[in-house]
Amino acid sequence: MPVVDGELVLETTGSGWRLAGSDADRFGVVNDYLSYLADRNYSPRTIRTYGFGLLAFCRWLSVEDLDLSAVTTDVLLRFLASCRTERVAGRPGGPNVVGLDGRRTDTLSPATINLRLAAISGLFGFRSMRDPEAANPMPKGREAKWFAAGERGGMLAHLARAPKHRSPLRVRDARRLPKTLEHREVVALLESLHTWRDRAIAGLMVFCGLRSVEVLGLDVTDVDSGARWLRVWGKGGKERRVPLDVDVAGVIGTYLLAERPETTSTKLFIVAKGPTRGQPLTPAGLRRIFRYHRELTGITTAHPHALRHTFGTALAEAGVDLAVMQALLGHAHIDTTARYVHLAPVHVKAEFDAARRRQRANA
Repeated sequence: MPVVDGELVLETTGSGWRLAGSDADRFGVVNDYLSYLADRNYSPRTIRTYGFGLLAFCRWLSVEDLDLSAVTTDVLLRFLASCRTERVAGRPGGPNVVGLDGRRTDTLSPATINLRLAAISGLFGFRSMRDPEAANPMPKGREAKWFAAGERGGMLAHLARAPKHRSPLRVRDARRLPKTLEHREVVALLESLHTWRDRAIAGLMVFCGLRSVEVLGLDVTDVDSGARWLRVWGKGGKERRVPLDVDVAGVIGTYLLAERPETTSTKLFIVAKGPTRGQPLTPAGLRRIFRYHRELTGITTAHPHALRHTFGTALAEAGVDLAVMQALLGHAHIDTTARYVHLAPVHVKAEFDAARRRQRANA
C-alpha cells in the first residue's frame, strides 16, 4: 500500500502489521503493541483487525491534534461519538436506506465500533504494563454477572469463568442468533459440488463443525480415516480432536487417491489447476468456491460459516450435552455454545405442545 505524505496507513511486514506514514512516529507505541500481539501468537487476522481499529483512532487523534499521552476518558467519549456519526462511503444502499434496526446502512456497525474500542483498551493496557505510572483512560465497569444456563452450579459449574470487568465504553449491540441452512439447502449445495476436494471441504464444515480456517489448516497427517479422528488447530493455536464422519472420511480418501495433485506441501487441500496448482488452497480461493456455488444454486446464505452453524444447530436439536457441543465446536466459553440451544425449534415446539396437552387434560 503506498504511503502518502502526512497520511497514516496500515502496512503489512514480513512478521505482522505496522502503522506507516509521516505521523507514524507520534504513535510508536501502537507498533510496539502490534508486535507484542504477534509475540503472543495472536492470529494474523486478529492483529490486522486491531491494527485497522487503531489506525482509525490515530487518524482521528491527528485531526484533533492530540497525542496518545493526552488521551483521557473524555477524549475516548468524543471518539465514540465520532464513530457513531462516521459515514462509510460507497457502501451499498447509501445514506437514504435504513435497515430493519432503524440505522442508516452507510454507518459503522456496533460490532465495528466495539472492535475499535477493544483495540484501544488493549493498547492502553499494554502501555500501563510497560509503564505502571501511565494512567489508563479506558474506564472499568462492574464485574460481569451474566452466566450461561448451568454455569452457576450443577454439571457445568466447573466451566464457569472468572468474573471480568466489562468496560462501559462500548456500544450496545443486538445479540443475533447464528444463521443456518435448511436441510434442502444443504443437499442442494452438496449436490452442486463437482470435485471430491470441494465435497470434503463442505462435509468437514457441515458434518464435523470445522471453521474454514481450520479446514485450510489441516495437514494430511491430521486425518486418521481408520480411527475416524481429526486433529484440528483452532483459534489461538488450541488443539482439539474431532470425530470424523464416516461418509466424509470416504470422500477425503477418494480425494487423496484420485484428485490431490503431486505437491511438496503437507496441507490436505491443494489447488488442483491453474498457475498455483500444487500450492495450498487459500482463504480467498475458498471464498471463490463458495461464491460460485451460491450463484449456481441461488442459495445466498451458503457461506462457509453457515455450514458450521448448521452443524451446531443439528447438535442442539438432537439434545447433545452442552459441554460436549463446546468441545466439538472448539468454543472457549460455554455461553458461545449456548446460543445454539435457542436454535432448537423442534424441541421448543415439542415442549410447547406437551404443555398444551397437559393444560387440556387438567381442564
